[in-house]
Amino acid sequence: MKLIRFAVLVMLLALGVACGYSSKATTPPVAGNMPAIETLAPSSATHGGSSFTLTVNGNNFNSNAVVNWNNAAQTTTYVTGGQLTAAIPASAIDSPGTVSVTVTNPGTSGGPYGGGTSPETSKAVTFTIN
Repeated sequence: MKLIRFAVLVMLLALGVACGYSSKATTPPVAGNMPAIETLAPSSATHGGSSFTLTVNGNNFNSNAVVNWNNAAQTTTYVTGGQLTAAIPASAIDSPGTVSVTVTNPGTSGGPYGGGTSPETSKAVTFTIN
């Protein structure tokens, strides 16, 4: 009788391990929406000027998308899936040159087993400071 109990116990343990109950599987994130910038308004500013609102027109902007100015996230307002606005401080246009503007759609969590989406950043568009 003890031998039968032992055999059943070993079989149940083997079955539990074989079914993957010992650890949770994770799923890697999938690609998110890739944002694209078409135009900036304005597309340039004069150095030493005051703060301004930058309008970014394009497509595939998520409601939580962020406008990046020289890789630094700016205070961003979602208007539509094709338009965002960003508050650009006067200190950002202190000297002449060019600035890289991108839009990032943040990734989303997939829960306890992974998944979700990865963050995606648009190609850069150049803003000119005269």
